[in-house]
Amino acid sequence: MNAIPLHAIRACVFDAYGTLFDPASAAARCRDVLGDKLDRLNALWREKQLQYTWLRALQGRHADFWHVTGEALAFALETLDLGDTTLQDRLMNLYLTLDAFPEVPQVLERLKAAGLKTAILSNGSPDMLAAAVSNAKIGHLLDAVLSVEAVGVYKPHPKVYRLAVDRLGVESGAIAFQSSNAWDAWAASAYGMRVVWCNRYAQHPERLPGKPDFEIKSLAELPALVGA
Repeated sequence: MNAIPLHAIRACVFDAYGTLFDPASAAARCRDVLGDKLDRLNALWREKQLQYTWLRALQGRHADFWHVTGEALAFALETLDLGDTTLQDRLMNLYLTLDAFPEVPQVLERLKAAGLKTAILSNGSPDMLAAAVSNAKIGHLLDAVLSVEAVGVYKPHPKVYRLAVDRLGVESGAIAFQSSNAWDAWAASAYGMRVVWCNRYAQHPERLPGKPDFEIKSLAELPALVGA
């Protein structure tokens, strides 16, 4: 019996927002202005951000993630009576330098040392992802940073997951895909990837096609699963 739970893995591919980078860290730096509305803003901003990606995909009206993120923020600020363009500009600029979760650099280092390919596969626009990767100083630990802009549609469309297979030259069954977003984890599994659901936010399992191979609470648990 193989001692490695996910054997024959050749590449580890990561979702960006919520998995590698903390989307709540932008608003956290505006606590002085947001006060007790901080948590509500974070929740509503993220909710509308994802909703707008799905709705635009269904409508066939794609706009990049920077545009969608700005529209979602404008909605959230207005809903919470925080309609201040200065605050909106401040939050959007902070979104380019989100904090990486503490374990991320060491995890990527271990995966690379084990000879695995590493990549990001994200809804984020190329400029957004480049800024986040640069801020976190993890660019040298990644073989590819892949944006949905290459296929012109958002997750969970199968074209997005196929992008990782094509760009890395690794078959789907030899890719371990990590996401903190349950719907993303289920979709990648349905596509044929091996999936580790990093359930940072204590979500409940989805009722969708696919099923993650493993559920973890932190990416620090990942290397042991892939033999790194």
